[in-house]
Formats: sequence, structure tokens, C-alpha cells
Amino acid sequence: MSSRSTIKRLSILWVVPPIIVGVAAFVLLVGGKTAPIKSEKQEVVRAVRTITVPKLAIRPMAEGYGVVQPAKVWSAIAQVSGRIIKMHPRLRNGEIISAGELLFKVDPINYELVLEQLKAQLLELEIQHTNTDDLLTIEQRNFELANQEFQRLSQLSATGGVSQSSIDSAERIMLNSRSSVQNLRNSLSLIPTQQRVLKAKLAQAERDLDNSVVYAPFNLRIANLSMEREQYVTTGQKLFVGDGIDRSEVVAQVALSSVSKLFTSHRSAPSSLQMSEGLAEYAELTSTVQVDMGNESAEWSAEFVRFTDSVDSETRTIGVVVAIDKPYSKIIPGVRPPLSKGMFVRLQLFGRIQPEQIIIPRTAVRGGEVMLMDGEQRLQTSKVEILYRQGDINIVSSGVNEGDILVVSDLIPAVNGMLLKPQLDNKLQQQLLDYQND
Repeated sequence: MSSRSTIKRLSILWVVPPIIVGVAAFVLLVGGKTAPIKSEKQEVVRAVRTITVPKLAIRPMAEGYGVVQPAKVWSAIAQVSGRIIKMHPRLRNGEIISAGELLFKVDPINYELVLEQLKAQLLELEIQHTNTDDLLTIEQRNFELANQEFQRLSQLSATGGVSQSSIDSAERIMLNSRSSVQNLRNSLSLIPTQQRVLKAKLAQAERDLDNSVVYAPFNLRIANLSMEREQYVTTGQKLFVGDGIDRSEVVAQVALSSVSKLFTSHRSAPSSLQMSEGLAEYAELTSTVQVDMGNESAEWSAEFVRFTDSVDSETRTIGVVVAIDKPYSKIIPGVRPPLSKGMFVRLQLFGRIQPEQIIIPRTAVRGGEVMLMDGEQRLQTSKVEILYRQGDINIVSSGVNEGDILVVSDLIPAVNGMLLKPQLDNKLQQQLLDYQND
């Protein structure tokens, strides 16, 4: 019994040493560790993209889209009736025919016949005039003699030497002669009128004969052809259309707001003469026409011609007409195609260069405000007044100055006074500087 108690006590003694060792190790570990240091809260710094606001010379630009059309269009309408006996060998749709070349000829036989008949009538009338004039001279002499005979017999009747019947007969002869003179004078007075009528008919016949042969009035391209050789055409029949190729026009619809910025720098209104003839010079308007070719665009320099006479009330746009001279001579194979009728093009209309304009990216304006960074690299918001917008930029009239550091990143939330870590956006900065116009 005693041996069991001894063994139990010895078992308990073996457990105690590990516990003592563990407690000692814990005390050593805790005693060797330094107490935690309480740190203060750090201010959050937001990384942002920035640019420096430039002041540049800007050329305002209005943009629109329209369709190419020839500046001159000639409708070939038959001015005489007849059979087509001759046609230009290239009188087909799409063909280009030079000015002065014969287009077609109508059989002139009927008009030549009428012309010869009228010439004969006019010659006959001239002969008639000569004969009538000679007859009048003779008849006037007959009248003088008859009148003298009547006067002589009348004097003799007072002495009773002549019968009354002889006097009456002499008077009758005198009156008949007078009537003949008057008739011949009336005939002569009508001949000039008859000559004028015949000459007018002769001029018409000559014009009809001339109109039987038709020449190209200018360099043109054939369209809407509706005639062929040996066809009989009637007066007033439309045969084809000739589109002038020496000058093309584009009528593009441009927003009124875009047009107005072209005149922003002008202090005085244009005069009536400038409005009608010198508007392009007054506003220094230039323009280009572009056609989308897929990977690239073909471009032509154009001349501002005029604004159209009305504004579209639905789209708030006005028509702008520009012209391109010699468009077919400016063809570059594979690069610049012919500027053909009906081609859909983009028009860019430029105004006078406006110097020292403050410009910022369009995306930098949010709710009429921009975000700026002050000298302590802290955020400040500022309200801006936009003079006008052009493409990806805003031209600013107030609220931003040259040299200001503009924040172009999206900050959510954007709190005035927050600390910023700026990083210059070189690409965007260069894009702004590329708007500079010399």
C-alpha cells in the first residue's frame, strides 16, 4: 500500500518540472518584447493627371456634311422639231465632252426651205416697192395733166365754149388719177411694214436653222440621256443634261452655333456690300472638303461662295455653299478620286485666327466647373465661362488662366483642399498644343 502511494507521488513530481519550464519561457518572451508604439493618422494623397493650361492662337472651325453638285447644269432641250441625223460619237451617260464640240444635229431641210421661201418673198417685196414707186411717179404726172385739163375746161365754160359734159368728163378723169396716186402711196407705205415682218420671219428661220445644230456650251459631263440617232424630236423635248466639270459646289448643312463662332472676333457688323459680295474676305473664311476613303481621307481646298437663303427650323442648321475649281484636274489615282456629282462629303469652314485664347480639354469641364491644383498641391474647383466649343476642346473666356495646373483625372469624390500627387499627361498636353495656328 505504501509502495503504491510512493509511486503516485513520484508520478506527480515528473509533471511539475515541464510546467515550471513553460511558465519560465513565457515570462522570458513577454519580458523581452517592447511595448507597441501608438502612431498618428496620415493624410491621404490622391494621384492625378494634370496639364498646364496654354494660351494659343485658334482658328475657329464649323463642320457640316453635304453633297457635291455641279456649279453649272445645262439642260439640252430641242428648240426645233425634226429627225436626229448626227450625234457626237461619245454622247453617252458619263462621257465628258469639251466645249464647242458638236453634240447633235437635227435634219435642217425644212428650215432651209422656209428660209429660201422667205428670202424670195423679201426679194419680191423689194421689186414690188421699186415698181410701185415708178408707177407712182407716172400716175402723179397723169394726175397733173388731168388736173390741168380740168382747170382749162372750167375756164372755157365761163365763155360758153365748152359743154358741161366735157367738163364733167375731165373732172372724172382727174379724180380717178388722184385716186390711183393715193392707192399707190398707200401701197408704198405698207411695204416697209411687210418688209419688217418678213425680216423677222427670216431671222426666226435663220435661228431655227442654227438651232438644228447644237454644240457643247462648256466642258460638260452627259447625264440622263434620252435620245438616239434617227429619232424624231419635238420642240421643247428634254434630251439630256450636261453637268459642268470646271467647277463643283457643295451645299452642306452647318449648325448655327458653329457658324456664329466664325464671327466671334469681329467687333463690327459687315456692311450690305460685304454681306453680298465680300463676306469671305471680311471673315477670312477658308474651307476644305473631305471624302472618307476608308483608312484615309481625300481632301480638296474650297472657296466659300455664300450661305443659303433659309434656316432649317428643325435641325437649326443653315446651308453653306463652297466651290472647288477644276475638280477633275486634281485627281490623284489611288489617293484623290474625281469629285463627282452626288458624292457625300465633309465640309470644314474656317474663320479668322483668334489670338491668345485659353483652351482646355472638353472633358475637363464638369457641371460648369474645372478642377485646379494650387501651389500647395491641393485641389481647388473653379467655375468657368465657355466662349465656344470646338472638337475636343473648350475655348474659355473666364475662370481659368494661362499657366494654371488643370486636373484632368476623374476624382470621386472631389473635395476642395484635398492633397494631390500630380503627374503630367504629356500626350494630352501635346494634343492641346497641336491646336496652335500660326
